[in-house]
Amino acid sequence: MIDSLPRREREIFEILCSAGEATAADVREAMADPPSYSAVRTLLSRLEARGLVKHRTQDLAYIYKSVPQASKVRESALKSMVKTFFDGSAANAATALLGLTKSLSAEEAAALRRAIDEAKTSDREERA
Repeated sequence: MIDSLPRREREIFEILCSAGEATAADVREAMADPPSYSAVRTLLSRLEARGLVKHRTQDLAYIYKSVPQASKVRESALKSMVKTFFDGSAANAATALLGLTKSLSAEEAAALRRAIDEAKTSDREERA
């Protein structure tokens, strides 16, 4: 989904996903090497036409927010990151992410164990 967007539209979409909601001016401010304000508005309109963004009006300003479910956006972004930076290896990406944290809570560790166990079970079933 995100991968098919042109670079600028993807950048704006990711900014909105991160910010939750933002005006066109807020989006422009968050962009690297931002285009003109009117160009940002045009890009937001394109995203809205594709159904990826919606807006509401507040005090004469349009407030934009992303439409897709957060889980779908996260999955798409992670797939792209794993493919680009970790040669497609989710295990290498997970190892790198774990290296960024100082500690895991008991709940986080348990969730990781469950995910690993499920992946092992799935792999065994695929081989059978």
